Amino acid sequence: MKEQHLPLTDFIEYSQDEMLSRAQAHYTEIKRRHSIRNFSDRAVPKDIIAQCILAAGTAPNGANHQPWHFVAISQPQVKAQIRQQAEALEQAFYGGRAGEEWLDALKPLGTDADKAYLEHAPWLIAVFSQKRLQEAGQEKSNYYVHESVGIATGFLIQALHNAGLGTLTHTPKPMSFLSKICKRDNDNERPYMLIIAGYPSEDATIPAHAVNKKSLDEICDFIE
Repeated sequence: MKEQHLPLTDFIEYSQDEMLSRAQAHYTEIKRRHSIRNFSDRAVPKDIIAQCILAAGTAPNGANHQPWHFVAISQPQVKAQIRQQAEALEQAFYGGRAGEEWLDALKPLGTDADKAYLEHAPWLIAVFSQKRLQEAGQEKSNYYVHESVGIATGFLIQALHNAGLGTLTHTPKPMSFLSKICKRDNDNERPYMLIIAGYPSEDATIPAHAVNKKSLDEICDFIE
C-alpha cells in the first residue's frame, strides 16, 4: 500500500534576482551571529525559547523519527548545579587532559575553566539525542541520529539568533552529569550539546580570532 502524500502548497518561488538578494541578505544577517561568553541576566520570555525549539523540531532527519529532546532550563538552582559540574570537568581539561596542541589552539579565544555564563545567562538548552523511537508502546531504531540532531541544533542556533538572542555552544566531556540533572538518565538518550542563550552583556566581546572565516574558495569547489 502506497503511503499517503500531500501536495506541496507552501513553497514560494522567487525570481533569480530576488533569490540572490535574499541569499546575500541572509549571509549578512548570519555573519552577525557570534559565540559570546558575556551574557546579561536580563530575562527572556519562555515563549520565545519555545518558538525557537519548535523551529529546531522542523529539521530534516532520518525516517522522520525526530531523534531529539530539548530541556530548556531557567531555574537558578539547576543552572548552578550545571555550572558546578561543568567547571569540575573543565578544570581537568585545562589542567592538561586536553593535551598541549588543543590548548594551544584555544589560546586565541581566551577560554578557561571559568563558566560563569552557565549561571548568568537566562536560559540553558540541553540537547539530547535518542537511539530509539518510543511510540505507542513500541520501540523502533532511529537512523542518522548524530546527523539529524546536529542539523536540529543548527536550526536552533539560527532561530535563537534570528529572534535577537546571543548564543554559545558548550560541550563539556563527559556530559553524563546533564542526564542526571535534567532527569533524562536512561539508556535511550545521551547529551549532545548545551546551548547558552540570552542577551549579550554591555561589556560583551568576541575574540578577533573568531571573526576570521575561510573564503568561499577555501570551503567550496564547484563542479560545473
